[in-house]
Amino acid sequence: MAKHKKQKPKSRKAGVSTLRTVALGVAGIAVGLFGVLLARRKVPSEGHAAPDLALDKPRAASDRAPEAFRPDPTAPVSPSEREGLRPATGPVPLIVEPRGSMASQTGA
Repeated sequence: MAKHKKQKPKSRKAGVSTLRTVALGVAGIAVGLFGVLLARRKVPSEGHAAPDLALDKPRAASDRAPEAFRPDPTAPVSPSEREGLRPATGPVPLIVEPRGSMASQTGA
């Protein structure tokens, strides 16, 4: 007669890890579908259409903004705006260190 080996009972950990994997997969699919639905929904446009700014409208060199929308080049600039328009200045970046910079460093 053939000897029968006793079978070990299945560990509960195997069932829990499988269940956890399935739950994570379902959650991932749900998040993906939610993202697709958000991307496909129509967003109401605010304001009105601007046909003069349409991408398919041909442009010419003489196209300019209406006079009412052009900035006034002779308008005075307030001191706060002048400070904001001033170019940023600072030391010129160098590719190599200035001569003697290593000798002037202190510390370890």
